[in-house]
Amino acid sequence: MSTRAARDRRRTGRVSPRDLLGLGVFGLRTRPTRVVLSALGIAIGIAAMIAVVGISSSSQAALDRVLSGLGTNLLQVQPGETFTGDTVPLPKDTVPVLQHRDDIDEAAAIGRITGQNVYRSDRVPAGASGGISLDAVQGDLQSVLRAELVSGTWFGAASSDLPQVVLGATTAATLGIDEVRPTTRVWIAGRWVAVAGILAPMPLAPELDSSAFVPATGAEAQFGFDGHPTQVYARADPESVTAVRDLLARAVNPADPRGVSVSRPSDALAAQQATEASFTGLLLGIGGVALLVGGIGVANTMVITVLERRAEVGVRRALGARRRHIRDQFLVESLLLSLLGGTAGVLIGGAVTAVFAVSQGWPVVVPVWAVGGGLAATVVIGGLSGLYPASRAARIPPTSALAAV
Repeated sequence: MSTRAARDRRRTGRVSPRDLLGLGVFGLRTRPTRVVLSALGIAIGIAAMIAVVGISSSSQAALDRVLSGLGTNLLQVQPGETFTGDTVPLPKDTVPVLQHRDDIDEAAAIGRITGQNVYRSDRVPAGASGGISLDAVQGDLQSVLRAELVSGTWFGAASSDLPQVVLGATTAATLGIDEVRPTTRVWIAGRWVAVAGILAPMPLAPELDSSAFVPATGAEAQFGFDGHPTQVYARADPESVTAVRDLLARAVNPADPRGVSVSRPSDALAAQQATEASFTGLLLGIGGVALLVGGIGVANTMVITVLERRAEVGVRRALGARRRHIRDQFLVESLLLSLLGGTAGVLIGGAVTAVFAVSQGWPVVVPVWAVGGGLAATVVIGGLSGLYPASRAARIPPTSALAAV
């Protein structure tokens, strides 16, 4: 008999997880409006964090895809400066020298032609240059920069007795030329020049989008090109990019390697991505504040719920429920409420990421760690928010609770 009594006491001291879950769901269903509003605060915080991480990851994936297509083995060589601030011109034979190196796959260059502007017609005032630069091309610049044509052709393919020019994307927009026709021409250095093609924007050389390109051959007589390249682009062996970068200045100008500046355009894109990452951190902080506000809303809801359900607590205590049963019941309600908001936030954040990424032409990337971290954060917020109200409910004396019936 004593054994059965002890077993009965152990049974009455237990509440199964299934029963706790049922009690928690019932408690939420009795106050749907308040539950929705409280869960909305959590959802906004989680959605903001998921969207920020997802959009940043999608942007990174888009950049990686671009770099994968364009290559990260592109090196850029520019004239350096002496200690007195004077610019050291690059040698005229820079491109042929680089093309004969075994560790350089291909090389090309542009030489800035000063004092010459590009006009849509011969009637445009001389001062209205539109910020367009005229550059002479040495080597196959289109291949080295992986440049794509949106209209027309590269040099040599157009049938015209006039000199030829290829326009950068910004240059073409400035001149109001969106398509190359047999009669399309521009006015340069007091003569008509046939437009051979229009380039698409070049991610690894955006500074060239506002340029107009002419072949270096004949540019000295026609446009006054001095033969010195001002920017050289070289594709190094992918296996030895770093080593080539360290040796390139001496290879270009053995007499004065300090007068040569070597950079890697893909590093500039990576730096831009790092800048955007710092901005992403700021947005994540804002999302964290929103999540904290949502947690405070959950705590407030649970405190009010405890006050409204004093009679229920008293009845349960009178029927034998222990303090831990009351505490666990309200704690489960808080966790369910936060988890409901967190799930909604993950779905909303994922949807926002997908819509924005698709509108930008990016791949949709929502990191699994962000989803898992968001849901884990809701559990932590729910537990912390519900701990005090649950403990307060457990401390309510049965006599005072029943007095409210």
